[in-house]
Amino acid sequence: MRVKQAFAILIIMVFLVSCSETYTPKPRGFFRIDFPAKEYAQIGEGYPYLFEIPTYSILKTDNNKAAGKFDANIEIPQNKAKIHITYKNLALLGKTNDERTFTALARLTEESRKFVYDHTIKADAIDEKIYLNREKQVFGTIYFIEGNAASSIQFYLTDSTHHFLRGALYINEVPNMDSIRPVLDFLKPDIVHLIETTSWN
Repeated sequence: MRVKQAFAILIIMVFLVSCSETYTPKPRGFFRIDFPAKEYAQIGEGYPYLFEIPTYSILKTDNNKAAGKFDANIEIPQNKAKIHITYKNLALLGKTNDERTFTALARLTEESRKFVYDHTIKADAIDEKIYLNREKQVFGTIYFIEGNAASSIQFYLTDSTHHFLRGALYINEVPNMDSIRPVLDFLKPDIVHLIETTSWN
């Protein structure tokens, strides 16, 4: 009888010990992404602007009906990403009148800012950086948008008199910062390089 009681107590103790273990679910995993080496090539022949883009990207004219003549997309197929570029000639918008050119510049600058801050619903923070290159006459603002926004980096560049160029990075995935963070971290230096190499034709 004692053997049966000891065996029963042993079974109960094993059961209690096994029940005290906590179950920890595995964190959600994402696919490992292999990124190519950074190399750049200058583009812009036939456009009013020049800049360098990664060799793993392709510049394509924007064929959208609403697109301007010099609007373009820089596509990065392996990352399902694109940098959408829009271009405006301030002199044409202002009809060569200084006051109208200034008005056009102010309107386009404000529109760019509004596009960025339309993301505040999904954004955790927006970091603005001023960019100045007096030698090339390139001035503008870069916006780094934190959180699950549709576009994580936007910028505009201008010479204040003739040229106005706006860019926005889009990644063709559900905006989930955990999954797109590696791609965003990889492409961010490419956008900064594009901006730093911009000049006007």
